[in-house]
Amino acid sequence: MRALDIAATGMQAQQTNVEVISNNIANMNTTAYNRRRPEFTDLLYQNLRRVGATSSDVGTIVPTGIQLGLGVQTAAVYRITQQGSLQNTNNTLDLAIQGKGYFEVQLPSGQFAYTRDGAFQLSDVGQIVTSDGYPVMPNIAINPNATGISIDASGDVMETLDGQVVPTKVGQLTLVTFPNEAGLQATGGNLFLQTAASGPPNQGFATQPGFGSVLQGYLETSNVNVVTEVTNLISAQRAYEMNSKVIQASDEMLNTVNQMK
Repeated sequence: MRALDIAATGMQAQQTNVEVISNNIANMNTTAYNRRRPEFTDLLYQNLRRVGATSSDVGTIVPTGIQLGLGVQTAAVYRITQQGSLQNTNNTLDLAIQGKGYFEVQLPSGQFAYTRDGAFQLSDVGQIVTSDGYPVMPNIAINPNATGISIDASGDVMETLDGQVVPTKVGQLTLVTFPNEAGLQATGGNLFLQTAASGPPNQGFATQPGFGSVLQGYLETSNVNVVTEVTNLISAQRAYEMNSKVIQASDEMLNTVNQMK
């Protein structure tokens, strides 16, 4: 009975759906987190009577045929790159990108990763780093004796030393964009890696055409909508229950056949 296998694929698909929703809800307070959305496609079809086949010697055509589907499968888990709200933190090294772009980070392996999590800090040598200690590109070091740090909308980093009136520019943060942001590979820690699907990185500076601007003292919040996620969770739960009902009905039908004498 095909219904058993078909309903089983439906339950597996809704289990994946619930897992994606649970991950969204778990990261509702994660800085710059992009919610995920699962996408499903139907499986192959069995042609018991092929559409368009001839049904007689005079060339009459079967108008619809008989196609029986074999269920559903998860095709992709899509990342929604809509920008989250901006939260004022008043922290000097908290940076948010308003618009398109990612900060570029160098990993210990020498590979480059990309993030919109701008909760940066200073290392023991005054270098701007992530919360894991990875340097933000380009390598910008702040004088340990600096009395103030300011970062403007274009990413220019300026420090103020004791006795100075005019800040001194020590570097400019770079931003990176991709042709397909959804194709980036998430590695955890709010970091992403380039893939063949994302396309090559396009490096530039904030406020340039195609790039967003940098806001000092702000962080981008998660774009998860709790009401939407709970609604999707209820819908997924009901779909899971309906597929389980199909399995129960199929089992009862098989039991009826087994009891025939």
